Amino acid sequence: MSDADLLPILLVPDPRLRTKARPVGPGDADAVRALAPRMLEAMYKAPGIGLAAPQVGELLRMFVVDLQKDDAPAPMVLVNPEIVALSEEQAVREEGCLSLPGQYAEVTRPARVKMRYHDLAGAKREIEAEGLLATCLQHEYDHLDGVLFVDHLSPLKRNMLLRKLAKELKAKTRA
Repeated sequence: MSDADLLPILLVPDPRLRTKARPVGPGDADAVRALAPRMLEAMYKAPGIGLAAPQVGELLRMFVVDLQKDDAPAPMVLVNPEIVALSEEQAVREEGCLSLPGQYAEVTRPARVKMRYHDLAGAKREIEAEGLLATCLQHEYDHLDGVLFVDHLSPLKRNMLLRKLAKELKAKTRA
């Protein structure tokens, strides 16, 4: 896939990043099957470990993740995911986001997550995750509801990070 065909990743403050995505319906099957590999390509190229459809301007409840991309790719496509269970135990992990390039902060989330979803063939699946995968799944799931990782920060930290990003993007557009 050429760079010209690469899906552009939306950046904050694009309002689509704050919009709740709609469920994928039966009529979306072909579009979703075509979108998934393009999302993976954009994610790998960025590079990142997860990408939600709203981040590429598609307001559909789906996302892709791949924590193994450097060694042997192991992409997962989650369509209409639902969180079934979250652990009471919390974990703190540094997070970043392709829609907030170069910005990182420690975020507290449940340490484990159980999620139900459909794969690209329409089969129902379930995954239980902990560690980085649990964080990634929750982060991408948040995007489907218009929530960004900075929303889990204190107002002071969030505003500092968003101001820093705006300043960096402004400097980049001038260069």
